[in-house]
Amino acid sequence: MSSKKGRGPGKGAVRIIGGEWRSRLLRFPQVDGLRPTPDRIRETLFNWLRDAIPGSNCLDLFAGSGALGFEALSRGAVQAICVDRNAAVCRALRENARILQADNMEIHHASAWDWLRLTRLAPSSIDLVFLDPPFAGGFLPRACEVLEQSGLLARPALIYLEAETELRPKQLPDNWEMEKTSAAAGVHCFLARRT
Repeated sequence: MSSKKGRGPGKGAVRIIGGEWRSRLLRFPQVDGLRPTPDRIRETLFNWLRDAIPGSNCLDLFAGSGALGFEALSRGAVQAICVDRNAAVCRALRENARILQADNMEIHHASAWDWLRLTRLAPSSIDLVFLDPPFAGGFLPRACEVLEQSGLLARPALIYLEAETELRPKQLPDNWEMEKTSAAAGVHCFLARRT
């Protein structure tokens, strides 16, 4: 988000940057650890995913503001599933989905681990995953392993990962190949492909 006064949506809000809902505002509660993906990183990410998004089924596992899931729907994804353990965050996601009439967004109030363990989604049904867990706690490597073991990922699934530091290949499942990397505003982002 812009740090200049009078620019950007301000605290507790993020703007969709492309597609059908371009420039629409998403509001979210001020919650510890919730930090929406910066505009510059989202722009890079969705340039990477330009050809993969239309028709895809997406999973935003630590949804937070929901910016990544809503952005994917805005650009032609068929479905976005958002999972977050914070009740206030889920209420905001539902309200944003209502305002945008995003009937193809599913919102689940659960921890990522519980949702992955209990979901009844069909195997191999997820084409694209957004993994942007809280930086504190080292969740990312565990999330990658649990996700890979869940059986939900399509064979050529794409996985976006966001971290505060550089990721090493050994932190990813053996059958995930790193395709792209970038960094901006103190955030490192990666795109991996499941092979």
